[in-house]
Amino acid sequence: MKNLGTVTIETKRLLLRPFRIEDANAMYTNWASDDDVTKYLMWPSHKSEEVSKEYIEYLIKNYENEEVYCWGIELKELHQLIGSISVVQQNPEIESAQIGYCIGKPWWKLGITTEAFRAIIQFLMDEVGINRIEARHDIKNISSGKVMEHCGLKLEGIHRQSDKNNQGICDAAWYALLREDYKRMI
Repeated sequence: MKNLGTVTIETKRLLLRPFRIEDANAMYTNWASDDDVTKYLMWPSHKSEEVSKEYIEYLIKNYENEEVYCWGIELKELHQLIGSISVVQQNPEIESAQIGYCIGKPWWKLGITTEAFRAIIQFLMDEVGINRIEARHDIKNISSGKVMEHCGLKLEGIHRQSDKNNQGICDAAWYALLREDYKRMI
């Protein structure tokens, strides 16, 4: 495994890139302040643009660490961020990375999150050398599971009352994609 940090990745419709301080307004307006977006997340909706700015400042300081992977999802046609995708946990011993993502409500069900996640999978598998990509979701958040399935991740099981989000304690559906599965897909 060779950590490379948050490098810019381009897809057909998206630019996945490190956050910049001037993204605070887009982050706050487009997704972080929306209770519907954060409903199943572990962090509360941002109550002000200042909260978004402080989070971005924290990220910028940590981008020096090549083990940090946190991308803003920029829709090329808008030239602004509409969501984020990141490695929320790593286990170097087994070369695994857990992915988390969120996107603003106006862009739900357009395949944008799937497009971003597929690009991250390709980068982590091909460039970083990850062996296992995993993700989880509250079982009530069916759309998140569909993104995982569309990206080739397989449901490994439901862990009952194993997670906590803004709705409280919840059952979590765990998905994973192994390098061997990924190689068969490409």
